[in-house]
Amino acid sequence: MRVFLRLAALAAPLLLLTLPVSAADYPDRPVKLIVPFGAGGPADVYARFLAKYLSEETKQSFVVEDRPGAGSVIGTDQVAKSKPDGYTLLVMSNTHTVNETLLPNKPFELMRDFVAVASINESDLLMVVHPSVPAKTVQEFIDLAKKEPGKLNYASSGPGTPYHMAGELFKSLAGVDIVHVPHRASGDARNSVVSGTVQMMFDAVPTMLALSKAGQVRALATSGSKRNPLTPDLPTVAETVPGYDATIWLGVMAPKGTPKEVADFLNQHINKVIQLPEVKEAWLKQGAVPMVMSASEFDAFLRKDIDKWGKLIKSANITVQ
Repeated sequence: MRVFLRLAALAAPLLLLTLPVSAADYPDRPVKLIVPFGAGGPADVYARFLAKYLSEETKQSFVVEDRPGAGSVIGTDQVAKSKPDGYTLLVMSNTHTVNETLLPNKPFELMRDFVAVASINESDLLMVVHPSVPAKTVQEFIDLAKKEPGKLNYASSGPGTPYHMAGELFKSLAGVDIVHVPHRASGDARNSVVSGTVQMMFDAVPTMLALSKAGQVRALATSGSKRNPLTPDLPTVAETVPGYDATIWLGVMAPKGTPKEVADFLNQHINKVIQLPEVKEAWLKQGAVPMVMSASEFDAFLRKDIDKWGKLIKSANITVQ
């Protein structure tokens, strides 16, 4: 009995080290938000916004680290291999749900190696054309594309990005043959459309709206299921192409094995932050709407989105060159 008690006493500290962290103790040191995209993009901007408020909410630092590369794979893989203790989180987007099918050989699987934590927000895209394009409506653009198959181009910031998939979904549902012209960054793609090198693009509403008002591009429609509050007089693509819905959304995931109570703690505080009146007001001016979901609801949302884009990628035979 004495030997057993001695062994138990020695094992106790080791046992405590293996016990999962509880929400009561979390966070007790800085938390890293890994953004696997470039600085200045939507994920980076909203991650910093979220980090500021979470730091205030929890009285602990939330720090954003940009780790771009390989279409989000490099930074995402880093998080997948991190300790599942809630101190390294992934800020992700629908690029990730697209990549589940588009990049089958990547070193991780989203729903196998991560757990859903919380959704952040959703933003519409603006469908724009260069002023030289003789189309003032979505239907006129479709008619032009069908009249000249393969002659019209659309720009994106690279394969698998929301801008790319918005174009591919448009091609599929509208039944048109337009050519994808990938760029290294959204700014490069935008410049190609403004210069007239490429005829069309789906891009962030606030950015393209400013260019549209300046006469550098012509806005035809927004990409969501409802009209955008920033452009109430502009129709949606879906008003011409039924079923069309392509937005940019953001969320947070954690490595598989992260304690449920920690994920729930983060979900609760993220949902609180994104519903603050000042946050909603600031995001509305940027064309973004908070997405409030439980962790389980976000999990179901992710699986549905993977399925949606997977079907499109396979039916359209989309590959990464």
